[in-house]
Amino acid sequence: MNVIEKRIAELTEYRPDLTTPKDMDLFWDKMLEEVRAKPIRAFKTPVDTPYAHMLAYRVTFEGVDDTPLHAWYVRPRFAGDQKLPCIVLFHGYTGGKGYPEDYSSWLMLGFAVLAVDVRGQGGETGDRLDDPHGTVKGWITKGILNKDTCYYKTITTDALRAVDWVAEQTDVNPTQIAISGASQGGGLSLMVAALSNKAAVTVADIPNMCHMDFGMMNSTSSLMEAAEFANRFPEHLEQVLHTLSYFDVMNLAHRIRIPVMVSVGFKDTVCMPETIFAAYNRIESPKTIEIYPFTGHWVEGFQRRKTAEFLVKTLALS
Repeated sequence: MNVIEKRIAELTEYRPDLTTPKDMDLFWDKMLEEVRAKPIRAFKTPVDTPYAHMLAYRVTFEGVDDTPLHAWYVRPRFAGDQKLPCIVLFHGYTGGKGYPEDYSSWLMLGFAVLAVDVRGQGGETGDRLDDPHGTVKGWITKGILNKDTCYYKTITTDALRAVDWVAEQTDVNPTQIAISGASQGGGLSLMVAALSNKAAVTVADIPNMCHMDFGMMNSTSSLMEAAEFANRFPEHLEQVLHTLSYFDVMNLAHRIRIPVMVSVGFKDTVCMPETIFAAYNRIESPKTIEIYPFTGHWVEGFQRRKTAEFLVKTLALS
């Protein structure tokens, strides 16, 4: 057994203790009721692009706290009003939804796309959530002392509402909704897979939001912000860990019931292999993991091709 095979064997067996709070299911059942009870007030506006074969729209819809959330909705012009499979995409930390043409490769596969801004970060979406305590740099520590005000709660419910909006569109096949993202986006994709009944398949590349206590201690991810918060306010360490446990994919992975593809890079110091396998090993639905022994925190073209092949096969598009 060479060192790569040994590393894979070790990680495949890696199952750290769960940190699930006692009221986890009650908390999320209540949150899902709130998400479903609030009507999706949204509108979409056509936007011009230089690309003649693309239809593009700016979508604005409301979060549970009434924050206006922004996204691109794009479709291949040749499809007309045909019901298409749709992929909902979430970006990495500090990123944004970019430009409509960034998603043209999905149109070539016959997908519609909803590319969503994560609130407060590098896109056009702000954040109306009140912050009852000071934070450290970035967004991760907003509301981190309470599960009901935690930033992770708001971006998760935002993601769920984005999928709900897609499922209501008359030009989308509601049985062929895919969810995908990388890093932060990968974590959100797995959260949606665990909590939504609208998604049919998920691809989570190098996902964050997994085994977050380990990430706080060891990674160079956005969880460094939570670590800095606990360093600055050591009296709040236990509460920080408790809050994060509600949004740790490791603790929710058993709720995933749809096919999942995950990718991992063994040289990734941001979303470390231990964190990803801790969540992946708990998933009970059909799953596959693409392992890149010499890759850090990025997703290369080969994985994008594997993603396309996986989605086409899983959604029976060929």
